[in-house]
Amino acid sequence: MITNDSSFQVSTDQTRLDIPLIYRFLSEQSTWAIGISRPVVERAIENSLCFGGFLDGRQIAFARVITDYATFANLVDVFVVPEYRGNGYGKQLIGVVLRHPSLQKLRRFMLATTDAHGMFERFGFTSLQQPETLMERYFPNIYLS
Repeated sequence: MITNDSSFQVSTDQTRLDIPLIYRFLSEQSTWAIGISRPVVERAIENSLCFGGFLDGRQIAFARVITDYATFANLVDVFVVPEYRGNGYGKQLIGVVLRHPSLQKLRRFMLATTDAHGMFERFGFTSLQQPETLMERYFPNIYLS
């Protein structure tokens, strides 16, 4: 467990994760995974480094990192449950993620966001320096089909 302060704690222990909460948020409230199935969420969690944010033992935040632990990481599925937003928990969560020992000295750490650029810029994230070098295959509505 990684602790930030006495009330908000961040843990990478997957057995503590509230899978129903994560699934409900991603499939119903996120802007990026509407309609995702629970088996896909479970498989993604099993194959990623996950961070649960807990307040008084209840999960209120989540972040997932897809990584090879050597050269690359992609930060995904970051959220704070709506009723707990605006209290700095997201910033605390991201701080813990970026200080994790297994995520140090990576050549590239990426994320995609539509509305939190300012928050992530505080942690050193920038727009792509060479966007012409990156390509993607993107299927935004894959979970709805």
